[in-house]
Amino acid sequence: MLMILSILLPMLGAIDVFLIKEDKKRRVVTAFLVIVSALVAVVAAFTNGGEVFTLMHISPALSLSFAADELSIFFIVLVSLIWCFVQFHAFGYMPHEGGENRFFGFFMLTYSALIALALAANAVTMYMCFELMTLFSMPLVLHNGSEVSREASIKYLGYSTLGAALALMGFFIFSLNAGSLEFSPGGVELLGGDKGRLLVACFLIVLGFGAKAGLVPLQMWLTEAHPVAPSPASAVLSGLITKGGVIAIIRSVFYLFGADFVKGTWVQTAILTLAVITIFFGSMLAYREKLLKKRLAYSTISNVSYVLFGLFTFSTLGFTGALLQVVFHALAKDVLFLCAGSIIFATHKTYVADLSGIGKRMPVTMWCFAIAALSLIGIPPAGGFVAKWYLAIGALQSGSVLQLVGVIVLMVSALLTAFYLLPIVAKAFFPGKDYPVEEPCEVETKMLVPVIVFSALVILLGIVPGGLNQYFAALAGMLM
Repeated sequence: MLMILSILLPMLGAIDVFLIKEDKKRRVVTAFLVIVSALVAVVAAFTNGGEVFTLMHISPALSLSFAADELSIFFIVLVSLIWCFVQFHAFGYMPHEGGENRFFGFFMLTYSALIALALAANAVTMYMCFELMTLFSMPLVLHNGSEVSREASIKYLGYSTLGAALALMGFFIFSLNAGSLEFSPGGVELLGGDKGRLLVACFLIVLGFGAKAGLVPLQMWLTEAHPVAPSPASAVLSGLITKGGVIAIIRSVFYLFGADFVKGTWVQTAILTLAVITIFFGSMLAYREKLLKKRLAYSTISNVSYVLFGLFTFSTLGFTGALLQVVFHALAKDVLFLCAGSIIFATHKTYVADLSGIGKRMPVTMWCFAIAALSLIGIPPAGGFVAKWYLAIGALQSGSVLQLVGVIVLMVSALLTAFYLLPIVAKAFFPGKDYPVEEPCEVETKMLVPVIVFSALVILLGIVPGGLNQYFAALAGMLM
C-alpha cells in the first residue's frame, strides 16, 4: 500500500494545488506534498522486498501491477532527490513566468507518473505509466501559451506518441512469442517462435522509447521544448524525463528479452550505430547553437545517448558506466538548466554572446555552471569523468570495431562539449578590459541552494564513487 500511496499522494495533491489561489499557501502545500511523497516512495522502494502488488486485472493475462527492485530503488531515489530541490528553485523562478497553480499541479502529476514508471512490474503497467508521463509533462512545455510553445508542445506530444506507438507494436509482437509480460531479471521465457520477429519487436521497442531519450531519428522535440519551457521544467525534462525512456529500455531489453538474446544481433549493431550518430550529431549542433537553452538541449541529445551506448555494449563495465552517466548527467544538466533559468530571471539574457561578465554579477550561479560543465566534459574530479571511463573501458573490452569507433566518438564529443561550454565560463569571469562594471544580480537563496547541492554531489560522488559503482556492478551482474 505504501507503493500505491507514493503514486496517489502527489496525484491527488495536484488537484488541491490547482485550486489554491494564494501563492504562499500553494508553495507550502506543494513543498509538503512533494517531500512527503518522496519519503513515502523511498521507504516503499526499500521495504517492498520485490513483492508484486496487483492493483487491477485488465484481463486474465494483463494486469496493472507494481513492485520494487534494485532498478526501482535507484530511479526513485534519483527522481525524488532532484524533484525536491528543483521545486524550491521553481518557487523563486515561477513568479517570473506566472501561472503557478497550473505549473505546480502538472509538476506534481509528472512526479507521480515517474514514480509509477519506476515501480511498474510488467510491460503493460510500464507502458501506461510512460504515456501518463508524457501527458502530464506536456503542459509544462505549453506553460506560457505562446504560439512557439504551442508548436513545441505539439511536437513533443507528437514525437512521444509516435515513439510510444512503435513500442506498443513491439510489445504486441513480443506477447505472441513470450510466456509472460512480467519483468524478470535476465529476461522472460521465450516460446521458441521466430527469432527474427522477436528481434524486430525489440528494435521497435528500443526505438520507440528512445524517442523520449533523444535517440536519432526521433530526437528533435528536445530542441523545441527546452527553450520555451520554464527552466525548472527544462531541468526535469532533460535530467529525468529523458531517463524515463532509458528506464523503459532497460526494462524491455534486460527484463523481457534478456541480454543474451539481443547480444551479437543486428539489433545491438543498429542501436549502437544510432547512439554513436546521436552523440556526434548532438555535440556538433550544440557547438553551433547560439541560444543558451537550445545549446543545452542539443547537449542533452548527445549525452543521453552515452547511456544507450553503454547499455548496448552488454558488458558489466559498460552497464555500470551507463547508470553512472544517468546519475551525473541528471545532476549536471539540472545545474545547467537551473543556472540558465537564474540568468534569464535576473538579466533576461538568453543568448550565449550576451553572457560576458555574468560571472562577476552572479558568481555563485556561474561557479556551479562551471562545475557542471566540467562534469559533462568528463574532467576529474567531477563525476562525469568516472562515467565516461567505465563507458570507454566497457566498450574497448569487447574488441568490436563499432564499439571502438564509439569510444573515439565519445572523445570527440567530450572535446566538442568543452568547446561549447568552457567559452561561456571563460567569458563569464574574464570578459576583458573593456567590459563595463555592472551591479551584482545574484538570485535569492532558494534558487541557489539546489544548484549548490547538485554541484557538490557531482564533485563528491566523483571523488568517492565506490558505493554507486558497486551497486550498479551488482545490478549488471544480475542482468547479464
